[in-house]
Amino acid sequence: MEYFIAALKKYADFTGRARRKEYWMFILFYIIFYFVAAIIDTVIGTFIITSVFALGMLIPSISAAARRLHDTSRSGWWQLIVLIPIIGSIVLIVFLAQDSHAENQYGPSPKA
Repeated sequence: MEYFIAALKKYADFTGRARRKEYWMFILFYIIFYFVAAIIDTVIGTFIITSVFALGMLIPSISAAARRLHDTSRSGWWQLIVLIPIIGSIVLIVFLAQDSHAENQYGPSPKA
C-alpha cells in the first residue's frame, strides 16, 4: 500500500526513477481498487465510480510508468508505443518488466 500512496504523492512528477517493485505494486493496488469500484458500480447500477476512479488515476499511472521507463534508461514517451495494436502493448510490458540499469541520465539507481 505504501507504494500506491507514494505514487499518488508524486502525482504529476515525471522525473526520477521507479524500481520495478514500486511500479508493479502500484499497478496491483490500482487493479484491486478498480475491481472494488466496479463491484460497487454493479450493485448500484451505474458506472460513475469506476469512471471517476479511472480518470482520477490517469495522470498518476502515466507518471509512474514514465519513472519506471526512466529506470530502464528509456524516455517516458515510449508509453506511446501502446498505440500500436497488440504488439505495442506487449513491447511496453516487456520494457516495464525489465531490470533496472545502473546510474543513467535520469538519476542514480533507486536500488542503491
